[in-house]
Amino acid sequence: MQQHIYYTKYALQFADMQIPELVTVFNRQVGNTGWTGMRAYHDQALIDEFLRRGIDVSTVYDGKGISFAHPVRYVITDKRLATIG
Repeated sequence: MQQHIYYTKYALQFADMQIPELVTVFNRQVGNTGWTGMRAYHDQALIDEFLRRGIDVSTVYDGKGISFAHPVRYVITDKRLATIG
């Protein structure tokens, strides 16, 4: 994704967060069906931060789309996100 100013804003914000905080941010999006360009920057910056930290996000991200169908938890032993429910 192009480094749009809003993407950069979110990326900097997420870079300062601990992993549990990032998981909380992700889980706040679960069930949210609204869509705007701003949300696209937010969501991509969030996934990119997980990836930057070496966290496996394959349960919610296939390289093209992000699924907010289920909340997630961080599995520290496997360094991955796992869906709940």
